[in-house]
Order: sequence, then structure tokens, then C-alpha cells
Amino acid sequence: MKKPATLDIDAILDDRGTRIIVCCGSGGVGKTTTAAALGLRAAERGRCAVVLTVDPARRLAQSMGLTELDNTPRLVTESEDGGQLYAMMLDMKRTFDEIIEAHADPERARQILSNPFYQSLSSSFSGTQEYMAMEKLGQLRRSDEWDLIIVDTPPSRSALDFLDAPERLGRFLDGRFIKLLTAPAKAGGRSAFKLLNAGFGIVAGAMTKLLGAQVIKDLQTFVSALDAVFGGFRQRADQTYKLLQAPGTAFIVVAAPERDAMREASYFVERLAEERMPLAGLVVNRVHESPAATLSGVRSAAAAEDLESRGEHELTAAVLRLHTGRMQLAARGHREQDHFVSAHPTVPIAKVAAMTEDVHDLDGLRRVGELLANG
Repeated sequence: MKKPATLDIDAILDDRGTRIIVCCGSGGVGKTTTAAALGLRAAERGRCAVVLTVDPARRLAQSMGLTELDNTPRLVTESEDGGQLYAMMLDMKRTFDEIIEAHADPERARQILSNPFYQSLSSSFSGTQEYMAMEKLGQLRRSDEWDLIIVDTPPSRSALDFLDAPERLGRFLDGRFIKLLTAPAKAGGRSAFKLLNAGFGIVAGAMTKLLGAQVIKDLQTFVSALDAVFGGFRQRADQTYKLLQAPGTAFIVVAAPERDAMREASYFVERLAEERMPLAGLVVNRVHESPAATLSGVRSAAAAEDLESRGEHELTAAVLRLHTGRMQLAARGHREQDHFVSAHPTVPIAKVAAMTEDVHDLDGLRRVGELLANG
């Protein structure tokens, strides 16, 4: 099998034309750590970088020496070359509130923010987190304060759901039920509502009985108020989507050398191709190798069995057993990587060796960055 091209991480980070890096992959493969390590390495090579993560875990903040991350980019470190690293964690509801406050007059913003349906939508509606990740990415890019934005994609069921989120939220507000509720306001108020009731009085009556008059009123108020500002949502989402397709954006798929993770990686690669998103390559984390690779797992197991049968050199036998397990892990990982390469032979790959301890500080992130760049 032809060896795949090597993903040149430093070339991507050093290219001033690269303004956005999107790290995507299934959960538990080291995606957040990869994003943070890329940000630190970029900063230490002179870039002004910000890492946007939506991972609720506090591990990223701790590894960067911060007590917490929130919706505001915070300075993590500066390099001698003038590079800077900022980091932030997406606050879904706060981002939604900021959009309302920025694009509605004060009275309309007050109506929306205090409405119980808005409070539910902004906190838990399916797709809101992914949509707000797109919105925040657009805000960061438009501010032009950073020359590199690194996005750790949402830990959703599919890590590419954020590409669909604007359309999904749009379908919600374009739905027949929502249009029914906004029709009275759009037609001219109370008198129009009477006319409308003549057409669907039975439906309206049933809805009121089922949900209650106050619930229907709250929902109408929310939808009519939000409708006035949502056009801007869609326009910005379209702009961000096009930005992701444009030169200057690089998608990096992150995986572990395991069957499910590599299958997900194949899906991401294929989905990105369908959406015409610029794929830079694949990062395979936690690759198991052995410094004694010339000693096969089979020979190691046989030697350990021989020593154990003779009751000799128990410590040596235990080490040989450990080596056998490591070689078996490495072999499984190589098989999964080979399957990926056979399906996607043109995708460049960077491999990161499994580390003996978790990353918990900047030195750990720096080491991950070195492994990403040098293999």
C-alpha cells in the first residue's frame, strides 16, 4: 500500500493566509487538546491565535493555567516573537442574548429575553449550540482581532452538525405552525387576528385548550418578536458558511486508531468533500508504538510463556507480556489506519504517539504540538 502524505502542521500554522482551523472528530479522541496545542504552537511561531471550544470539560482551561473559560477570549500566553494565545469557551445562551441585544431595539430585546419560550430555545433547543458556535466564529472573524481562529467543534452526536444548524433553525422558524402564529401580527394586529380566527377557529380553539391561552400568547409574542431579527441570523450564518468553504480555512479531522473513531473520520472526510470544505488532513492521536518494534508480539508472548513454564525471571516475563499487549494494540491501530488510507489515499496524515500522562499544563500542550508537527 502506498504511504500517505504527511500532514505538515507547521506549514499550515505558518501560512498567514490560513485564518481559520476547524478541528472535528468524534468524542473522546483528543480533539480539544489538539485544538489547544495547535493554538499554543501557532502563538509561539508568531501568530495571534484564539481557540474557541464548546467542550464543557474544564480540562482545557486548566491546561492553559486559567481558573475558567467563558464567552470572552482571555489571554493565555505571549511569545517572544510577538505571538499571543487567547482562549474562550462558548456560552450558548450568552451568545444568543448578545445577538438579540445587538440586533433589536431595547423594548423588543426586553420582550424576547424575558419570554419563557426564548429562555427555553436559547438554553436547550436542538441545534442551538451548533448554531451559536457558527455565530461566535463569525463574530471573531469579523472583529479581525486575531489572525488565526481555531475551532474545537461541538461534542454533538455528529461533530459536523454545526454545518447544518443554521438551516435547521431556519426550518423551525419557517415551519407551518410558526407561520400560523405570526400571521396575525404580520397581517396587522388584533383585527387581522379576528379574520384569521374565522379561517382556523377550530384549530386555534384546540390549541388554546391543549396549551392554555397564556402559553399561546407567550409563543405568539416570542415568534413575532424574534421574526423581526432572525433575518440577520440567516444572513450571517450564510456568510460564515461561505467563509468555511473559502481559501484560508483548513479542516483537520481528529481520530484515535480505533475502529469506531476511524469510521467516523472517514465519514467526516466524505461529508467535508460533499460540502466543498477545504480538508487539510487527518490527525491520529494516541498511536501505540514500541521502541523494541523488532521484537514481534508473537515472539514476545512465546518467550514469556517459556520463562513462566520454567518458573524463571518472573519480572522479565511480565515485561515481555506488557510488550506483547503493546504490540497487539499497535497492530490493531495500524490495521484501522490502513483501512482509512485505502479508502482515502490522498488525505495527508499526522500521527501523535500515545503519551504516558494526561495533558494538564502548557508544557504538556507544547509537547503535543511538537508531536503533531514532527510525528
